[in-house]
Amino acid sequence: MGVETSIDAAGNWRASYPGKEAASPRLLIGSHLDTVRDAGAFDGPLGVVLGIALIECLGSEKLPFAIEVIGFSEEEGVRFGLPFIGSRALVGSLDATLLNRADEQGMTVGSAIQSFGLDPANLADAKMGDDTLGYLEFHIEQGPVLEDRALPLAAVDAIAAQTRLELLFRGSANHAGTTPMRLRRDAMAGAAEWILEVEDQGRSEEELVATVGVVETKPGAANVVPGEVRCTLDVRHKDDPIRTAAVNQLLAKAGEIARRRRLSVSHRVLLEQASVCLNPFFLELVEQAIGNAGCTPNQVTSGAGHDAMILAQRVPSAMIFLRSPGGISHSPEETVLVEDVAHAIEAGVELLHLLANTPNLQRRMKSA
Repeated sequence: MGVETSIDAAGNWRASYPGKEAASPRLLIGSHLDTVRDAGAFDGPLGVVLGIALIECLGSEKLPFAIEVIGFSEEEGVRFGLPFIGSRALVGSLDATLLNRADEQGMTVGSAIQSFGLDPANLADAKMGDDTLGYLEFHIEQGPVLEDRALPLAAVDAIAAQTRLELLFRGSANHAGTTPMRLRRDAMAGAAEWILEVEDQGRSEEELVATVGVVETKPGAANVVPGEVRCTLDVRHKDDPIRTAAVNQLLAKAGEIARRRRLSVSHRVLLEQASVCLNPFFLELVEQAIGNAGCTPNQVTSGAGHDAMILAQRVPSAMIFLRSPGGISHSPEETVLVEDVAHAIEAGVELLHLLANTPNLQRRMKSA
């Protein structure tokens, strides 16, 4: 298809399709190639394949901008507990601290890059250039909203903020048969009470979600009162103050439960990601393109994080969601409808031509 492919020092796969002129600005289209454990096939890779499909639809047509399709590495954060490693490289925020972050086997991000045959010293070359026009990402919705609306596509107006914490409840491990209930300092019982508080907090505010996704118990024996429990907490909302207030309330509740049960509790922040509003001018064009493709224009807010929230820090960014049947994602049952993918390709081609035919495009994208 006339593209040049490469892999940068962060492991991102990149394919460049030239514009009309050698000095044409560059539109990035991409998503991620990694996934979570026991997942489906569409969360991430679909967006990369759609970028390739759009270049294929152009045939030999050249636009006033080049197109670079990117398959980001390590978006999900499963291995190192840190998401967006690939996209961080494009904005230049993959620093020494992040490179020294280790996985469960003790291998650092930097060492993993080297073991893949790449050189972390070349990460500066992965940064997007000043000629970058913007970033477009197709992604499955990963939720039930579009299916509820009976719509195939939506423009994403914002990406919700998220806080990820790790809490450690400590009590006293003891024999399960000989320790009376009134004398126990059961870390699991304290963590369990707090987990129900997390559920209640998540239900207290519209669009707020709060999740405990990991619980690890020590010593982890059937006949031992748990002395230590490690939990994760994931809180999200598009309004940063609402999210922050919810996190603070849950930490205060953990402290109150611990005191009452004669436990100790501590926490550490794993991720603090502010909400991101996507570029309004780009959003307007996306809605127009969806309408031109024969679909009803509409907007949704993303409750999940995406590479777009990282790139939006530096360049105008937009997202197009595809309906998720059953609202299912991060599961082997995750899927898409073929007709929705066809609509997405058509909307993407319409968007490329809307961008190509917009006077003073670079100025309008950056001023929005």
